[in-house]
Amino acid sequence: MKPKILEVTLRDGSYAINFQFTANDTREIAGALEDAGFTMIEIGHGIGLGASTAGKGEAAETDEAYLQAAAETLTKAKFGMFCIPGIARLEDIEMAAGYGMGFIRIGTNVTEVDLSRPFVELARKKGMYVGANFMKSYALEPKAFAEQVKKSREFGSDVIYLVDSAGGMLPSDIEHYFNASRDMCDAPVAFHGHDNLGLAIANSLKAIELGAKLIDSSLQGFGRSSGNAATEVLLVAMQRIGIDIGVDLIKTLDAGEKYIRPLIRKRGISSLDVISGSAQFHSSYMGRIRKYASKYGVDPRILISEVCKIDRVNCPEDLVESIARKHSREGADVVTARFEFDEYMGAEQK
Repeated sequence: MKPKILEVTLRDGSYAINFQFTANDTREIAGALEDAGFTMIEIGHGIGLGASTAGKGEAAETDEAYLQAAAETLTKAKFGMFCIPGIARLEDIEMAAGYGMGFIRIGTNVTEVDLSRPFVELARKKGMYVGANFMKSYALEPKAFAEQVKKSREFGSDVIYLVDSAGGMLPSDIEHYFNASRDMCDAPVAFHGHDNLGLAIANSLKAIELGAKLIDSSLQGFGRSSGNAATEVLLVAMQRIGIDIGVDLIKTLDAGEKYIRPLIRKRGISSLDVISGSAQFHSSYMGRIRKYASKYGVDPRILISEVCKIDRVNCPEDLVESIARKHSREGADVVTARFEFDEYMGAEQK
């Protein structure tokens, strides 16, 4: 079977503009994506259902407004949202189902998959296609990851995502995780990658080679931290290996040029992105790094690296402060001024 692209511009891309896509943006961009031939389009707050009301960064619109915009616009493509148990509530799934939402991705840290069970079961009951998104998948070794894949499949998930949240995985890593999952059970596996080390496309192609059912990408690679696999480039790369998924490349290029390229302000390679990829650090904790790097005059790159030697899943505040204190030196303002922290969201998503 040919893989599909799950287009995440309107969801993951919202991180890059402080969650400020409007309902009109949703209509226009989702409409352009459907016209180009995409069949799965993710929308809404970057952190997912319920994030604005849970204090995880206020989006330009309510969840209901995003859902209404998509429902009014899309006639062929399915639209869906992200959902993190504990931020989203079961009632949010009930609400989204009322708008005809076709798929949902339920995100938990790979070490907390049990939290997803009631959300998976309810979404399946409501007729949604359910993806289990294992955030920070690299925090478990491949065999332990595969055990969680089997568990989520038993909960009822239709597809399970290997998620390179920090953009630090290598193609060989993708192969180890996919093979371990295949040895454990028959669950379809998908891939969501970030581009901190410039490998999002290569990793996506490796996942496709290994039989991935879905691959995530965004126009212009627009997304959290260093961004995602760029949809335009992924389409061309897939064509180069002989895979045509029926998406119009020119229309896709036009959508990226018209709607997303004008929003891009970041230029060059951020050393924070590179270190985040190397250490496998989730950029949603960057606000905490900023706080203690500034307070103790510590190079934030060193702080990121040292924290991740101990914990790559969470970023406990007491841990960050203790490491910062240990590495403290004078000149906090000089150190932190060298980095563009404002490019990162301070929302503390797990």
